Amino acid sequence: MAGLRMGQGVLRRKPIEHIDETEAGAGGGLSRSLGLWQLTAIGVGGIIGAGIFTLAGTVANGTAGPAVLISFLIAGVASAAAAFSYAEFAGLIPKAGSAYTYGYVVLGELVGWFIGWDLLLEYTAIVAVVAIGISGYFNFLLNDMGAQLPAWMLGAPGTGDGHKVDLFAAVLCLLIAYLLTLGIKNAARFEMIVVVLKVIVVLVVIAVGFFHIDTGNYEPFFPFGVSGAFTGAATVFFAVFGYDAMSTAAEESKDAQRHMPKAILYSLAISMVLYVLACLVLTGMQSYQDIDPESGFSTAFKSVGLGGLADVIAVGAIIGILTVMFTFMLGVTRVWFSMSRDGLLPKWFAKTHETRQVPTRVTWIVGFASAAIAGFLPIGEAAELTNIGILLAFVVVCIAVIVLRYKQPDLPRSFRCPGMPVVPAVGVVFSIWLITFLQWQTWVRFAVWFALGLVIYFAYSYRKSELAKAERGR
Repeated sequence: MAGLRMGQGVLRRKPIEHIDETEAGAGGGLSRSLGLWQLTAIGVGGIIGAGIFTLAGTVANGTAGPAVLISFLIAGVASAAAAFSYAEFAGLIPKAGSAYTYGYVVLGELVGWFIGWDLLLEYTAIVAVVAIGISGYFNFLLNDMGAQLPAWMLGAPGTGDGHKVDLFAAVLCLLIAYLLTLGIKNAARFEMIVVVLKVIVVLVVIAVGFFHIDTGNYEPFFPFGVSGAFTGAATVFFAVFGYDAMSTAAEESKDAQRHMPKAILYSLAISMVLYVLACLVLTGMQSYQDIDPESGFSTAFKSVGLGGLADVIAVGAIIGILTVMFTFMLGVTRVWFSMSRDGLLPKWFAKTHETRQVPTRVTWIVGFASAAIAGFLPIGEAAELTNIGILLAFVVVCIAVIVLRYKQPDLPRSFRCPGMPVVPAVGVVFSIWLITFLQWQTWVRFAVWFALGLVIYFAYSYRKSELAKAERGR
């Protein structure tokens, strides 16, 4: 009987009809101040950044060659299929937590817990990866200006002679954490300005670079084979799903049911167009073998005699990629806040600032954790922490939207995923397929994190969740 009761407990679901009641948790609610274009800017800010300025060069140089374009398209198809599912849920359940909340409502507490637990690691690691990418452009800019900094502060141990810590990357993580503690309205205003500047830089890169394309650089198009393009898709995948982190801010939207679905789809559409054009320019300007994996566009423009523009691109990359850090740090803090408010983690973490109405405690914890990863892990090892949990979150959301559509078809939905159930099923298949291309080390790290989460859930969360307390009170 005890086993049966536990089985029923881990499958308990947060009632969708009463989900508003969770706002009154111990930490209080969040401030609703984001409009449609602020949300879209956060989404674009999360998608466009490291993918163009760092990962495109990394994958082109060592994994896919010119077929990096195909890598982005494959990842984009899988992401788009999932985006429709996220859009339906965002309009239906306009609460903080994104995939964690959706899984909790439809598939039960244990599924919700593991998605939330995975996202805590994945989003934090993404913040660190992006910070390292910015640091690479920063070092390029300094070297181009003839400035020399002490070797100990220029990279993680093992990344170069005398490297002890990537100090610039670590400090950036703390600066983004500080920005988020100032309040969502002020932070979103900063994000909007920087996203506009970033898009302008990307458009300049595409427009100018188009006139320096050598079509001979596209041959061979698949130097690492077709499998290299798929492996590259698994690597760049985290660069095409910033809308996932943006959807965690649903509770801070003025009209989430109308605006969140539109913001998700707008941000992905804008970003994919820019990615395709940017990949064509990068691999057309320079042979894939010569592309710098850390500051691809800057070195490409320098190679064709446009050193001044290369410096502008480096500055634009440093400023622009900050928005990716902003979006994903916002995402991880809102998932953590939501899990704590639900009682799956200690309520202490859900405490919000009295006047700014943001979860400052978890923001600073994430800031220091991402700073540690960025400071002491090479970009490749940090990137390996990022993808598997996100892909699993996509699988859960796509399955959940199908289940809920058939279990409760009459719920008021401001947006309905088209092509049901084919489109969500495509998201599931593509995500699982991409998972198979990840390195075995990624699986080992995920298994360790999964096991740790299992221990915490049954030692603490199973008994302390708000739903568990409600069951005992009946």
